[in-house]
Amino acid sequence: MMSESIGHPLVDYREWLLAIKAKIYHVQLKAAVSVNRQLLQFYWQLGADIVVRQQDTSWGDGFLKQLSRDLRTEFPEMKGFSKRNLEQIRKWHLFYSVEPTIAKQAVSQLHNEHVDLISQIPWGHNIAIVSKCSSVAEAIFYAKSTIEHNWSRNVLLHQLETGLWQREGKAISNFSKTLPDVQSDLARQTLKDPYVFDFLTLTKDYTERELEQGLTEHITQFLLELGAGFAYIGRQVPLQVGERDFFLDLLFYHTRLHCYVVVELKTGDFEPEHAGKLNFYLKAVDQQLKSADDKTSIGILLCKNRDKLVAEYALSDIHKPIGVSEYQLTQALPDNLKSSLPSIEEIEEELSKEEERRVKGENDEA
Repeated sequence: MMSESIGHPLVDYREWLLAIKAKIYHVQLKAAVSVNRQLLQFYWQLGADIVVRQQDTSWGDGFLKQLSRDLRTEFPEMKGFSKRNLEQIRKWHLFYSVEPTIAKQAVSQLHNEHVDLISQIPWGHNIAIVSKCSSVAEAIFYAKSTIEHNWSRNVLLHQLETGLWQREGKAISNFSKTLPDVQSDLARQTLKDPYVFDFLTLTKDYTERELEQGLTEHITQFLLELGAGFAYIGRQVPLQVGERDFFLDLLFYHTRLHCYVVVELKTGDFEPEHAGKLNFYLKAVDQQLKSADDKTSIGILLCKNRDKLVAEYALSDIHKPIGVSEYQLTQALPDNLKSSLPSIEEIEEELSKEEERRVKGENDEA
């Protein structure tokens, strides 16, 4: 037996093997990151050379075709030397090189900072960022966010397409008055305005309960839209105050803010009384759920529409931290189609019948 041949209990060997595998994966990851960084730094210099050659000589875009052919002939095992990719390298370099309002020395220093940052993310991520962003500041935001949150390319594309740069930190809140400075800044950055729920398909006359149910049925997409740090706890979470029962629409815990987050959904316009009710809920959560290690709970009001001045007035005398944001649904079904679409249960039932028919047919043939 293996345990006898190596002189140790099998369980010890397995634990040791797992530790070795973990170290190998770590080394492989570091090697991959290092290779990616060196490759992108090479791309940066190559992009600079291409730009200079085209500026200082009569070479036009046509020479990229020749360069692509020569490089691919010399290095057939290397990817990245297609004419298309060489054009992307040139475009990528130019995008970060245009800083007309900064002194030349500052530009050089800034370029080095940019290269150090953007070489930490994969080339495909870089191309997506340059293709979607209109400024260096916006691109740097997405590059830093990719590194911080370890975004896949699909997640990055989602954030780019929904305009996270324009929405993050834009919600109306009273955080500066109700939270310590450090937590206030982080909480403000956490909120967006508007939130985009483009993964939902609801009728135009949907109810708050249908919206709530849709968000929890698509909780993965909802958490992605909320942002990093949100952990889902539940919907219609009951709280008893006195002799009455109250129910929170959605309850989360934020792992970076170290506090509970209560989300209330409104299908109509924001009204001042919404803030008062959420303030009451936050008081109850702090009294009944919050531990000694937790920070003050935060409330988020998601409304279909909100008047900025009305929201600011409503929050001015509220003592609990609350943010007010709008949300958008980019997909809406006409009311007359809702009843004609099959439910999940009906689809599953039909698929089950189809599987039974297939199995029966195979048995009959046998």
